[in-house]
Amino acid sequence: MEGGARVLLRRARGRGLARSCGTRCFPSLSLLLLLLVHFQTSLPIRYIYPARYLRQILEDEDTVKLVGSTNIPVKIYVMLHQNSPHIPCITKKLRDVELVDPVFLWHTPIGSAIPENSVKVTTTGSLILYNFSEEMSGVYTCSLSYKHTAEEAQKIIQVKYVVYAFINPHFYYQFSARYHFVSCNSTYNISFEKKLLHILRTLLADLSCDVSSVKTECHLIKMQESGLQNELFFTFSVVPIENVTTRPDACTSSSCNPVERLDKAKDLIEKFFVQQARVLRKHFQILPEIYYIEGTLQTVWIRHCSPGYGMNALLHPNCPECCGSSTPCFSFICVTGKI
Repeated sequence: MEGGARVLLRRARGRGLARSCGTRCFPSLSLLLLLLVHFQTSLPIRYIYPARYLRQILEDEDTVKLVGSTNIPVKIYVMLHQNSPHIPCITKKLRDVELVDPVFLWHTPIGSAIPENSVKVTTTGSLILYNFSEEMSGVYTCSLSYKHTAEEAQKIIQVKYVVYAFINPHFYYQFSARYHFVSCNSTYNISFEKKLLHILRTLLADLSCDVSSVKTECHLIKMQESGLQNELFFTFSVVPIENVTTRPDACTSSSCNPVERLDKAKDLIEKFFVQQARVLRKHFQILPEIYYIEGTLQTVWIRHCSPGYGMNALLHPNCPECCGSSTPCFSFICVTGKI
């Protein structure tokens, strides 16, 4: 094929809320209900998007400047079920050089079973992988045959890429707060937990976040000046619910972003517990039997990956918050794969 590029793709052989006793027998529950009503009518919602959750998405091929190497395979992460970027059969040295009669021959990973409609080689020799799946991960090799001038002999180089799938981590907040209790053996313990969970769920009803109890434990605490007292350690999680709408075009506003919804939930919960302490100081001369201990609310941001994926900021500094496939790698280019 004289005067034009030849593009070939060679496939490697291989395998194809609950009942409670109510406020009548649980006086301190009326305090929580009062706080909920007061909180919802008096406190505005203020939200600032946290910079630590922002991760730059590199979509433009010119910005990424993705090129191969003949020495160490370039490692690329493609988001699961997305399209890869254009993976060029070229090196940095040859990227801006005129090539005569180039021939591009791509080899897919050994043992992979890639569907026919999931892979394409462009006229310029770039490889595109569609609807990327874990099974498509592996080493992609391109043999590039070319000449610098029409008179010189043909040269051949091999460009290698290691392509892996990555997914975004699951994330949620875990909160823990401590309440003063008269007795750890009180029957009010279970009723209190259910009622508090109900209030928190009502508080976050418009944010489509699930509130679940992680654990509730009552312990005897020795205080320096107050002596012994019983404290309930209440731990719960707040998880954004996915697919909050069935309309594909309905989630275009920022309110549909799970990170934003989760952070607004955190803001509401923190203000709710602050209000409990304020009302206690302002309206109660004698402490009730059960009350929130001011300053004990703790918040932990938790991220975790699905089985087979993991995060490692040391090994993958370019994309520390990505859940990469479990295969170890020492460097890679993190891209979304949208083209």
